[in-house]
Parts: sequence; structure tokens; C-alpha cells
Amino acid sequence: MFQGVAPALVTPFTKDDEVDEGGLRANIEFVIENGVSGIVPAGCTGEAATLSFEEQKKIIDIAVDVSSVPVIAGTGSNNTKEAIELTKYAADAGADIAMLITPYYNKPTDAGMIAHYKTVASSCDIPILLYNVPSRTGRNMGAHVSAELANVDNIVGIKEASGDLNQVSEIIRLTQNKNFVVISGDDSVTLPILALGGKGVISVAANVIPRQMSDLVGAFLKGDIEKAREIHHTVYPLLRDLFVETNPIPVKAAMNWMGRAAGEPRLPLVPLGQEGAVRLRRTMESLGLL
Repeated sequence: MFQGVAPALVTPFTKDDEVDEGGLRANIEFVIENGVSGIVPAGCTGEAATLSFEEQKKIIDIAVDVSSVPVIAGTGSNNTKEAIELTKYAADAGADIAMLITPYYNKPTDAGMIAHYKTVASSCDIPILLYNVPSRTGRNMGAHVSAELANVDNIVGIKEASGDLNQVSEIIRLTQNKNFVVISGDDSVTLPILALGGKGVISVAANVIPRQMSDLVGAFLKGDIEKAREIHHTVYPLLRDLFVETNPIPVKAAMNWMGRAAGEPRLPLVPLGQEGAVRLRRTMESLGLL
């Protein structure tokens, strides 16, 4: 199962608001050259909510074609039938893992979430990574739900972005004897989640600093806690300021400034405002990134 750093890839757009295929390929090559352990196309950072089905499938195809590391394809939906369709497509395309966000807007009960994931898992022959991000979905998937779903053979882990370290600890405690991993979904708490027993991070910051994030997680997994802590404190201002506005607005701005393919976010998201831009640029300059 996956461990290490996987960038939650942005979806670069052209000035005509089309997927920038060449830019996406270059971005994937860049992060792989800088030590990442996997890539995540078509997730929240990739603006999946405003991608068409055809665009999501195209992005997954590109990722599989370019990547020499595992591809964790974003295939979630608040419509179980759509999630099954996308997950089957990712499996057939050659993705290694499918990552499914908890159903948003519908606000399903715990029983509904369990039924949703079990239905997708039983319909698709690919390892599935749960994705809990209540700030986006309006519903938190509690530790008891994750533990229940960990009993399903092809549900192999969770990207945990609740920000609740007590919940992360409880998930790890309840699943420690199962084939199930916990991956941080929030860059700034990667180090404490690793300390609790997590295995890595699906990272927004790794679009910008893939080498530093890979070194941080790699150092920890090798037992060099001091080095991991040093890297964390060095890059923490960037981990914080990449969220001065809704993700992926700031990370797209950062990548554009660095000459990497990003383009503007898709409506209803708009480019980074002046106050956030000043703050983020100052932080990037202090780290020698600009």
C-alpha cells in the first residue's frame, strides 16, 4: 500500500479554459523528478467539481501515461452511480488506486456513507482510498465509520483532512491490525499524523515544493525525526499560506509565479486577491522560491 508523498495535482487550464495537456504532463514529470512517491490527478485540488466527466477521464489517462509512480485517481462523487462509473474507468485506464471523497451536499448519515463506499467497492476491482474532508463536504466521516469500512477487502486506507488529530489517532488505533493506512490530507499536520502512525501525505504544497515534502516524509519514515521536524518548521509558513484563500486558488498563483503550468482557477473560483497574493509572495520569497 502507498506511503510517502503524493501531490494533489492542480489541473492546469489554458487561457481558453481548456485542460492544458502539455502543462499537466510537464507538472507530473517535475514532481516525479523531485522524489514524490505517487500522484493524485482529478482530486479537489484538481478542481474535480468543475471538470466534466470527459475531462476527468482525460486527466486520468494523461497521468497514467506519464507517471512512473503510483496513480491515485480522484473518482469520487455525491452520486454513487457516477462514482462507480468513474472508478471503473480509472481501473480500466490503469490507475493504481481510486480516491473517493465522502458524498458532498447530500449529507448522508453514517449508514449512508458506509452503503455508498461498500457499493462502489463491490462494483470495482481497484484498491480504494477513502477521503474525509468535512470542510468541503459538510459531513465528517467518524473514526467508527472508517474502521467499519476498513473491513472491506479493497478499501485500503483513508486520506484524512478533518484536521482533528484525536480522530486520526482513533482511526489508527481501530485499524492498526488491518490492511489499512492513514494518509494526511493536510500539509501542516503531516508531521503529527506521521507521529501517530500515518504513512504519508497527499499534498497541495508538493505541487510547489515536492523535494522538501518528500524529504520531510522520507526522513521521518527512516527514523530521522529531527530532520523531519527541521524541514517542517522551515516550510510551515508556506504550508499555512497556501490556504490564505480557498484551495487551489493560492497554489495556482504560486505555480504561475514560478513558471509552472496552472492557469486560472475555474469559476466560481477566481484568482488570488491582492492581500493574499502579497502574503504568499512574501513567504515564497523568504524561502527562495521566487
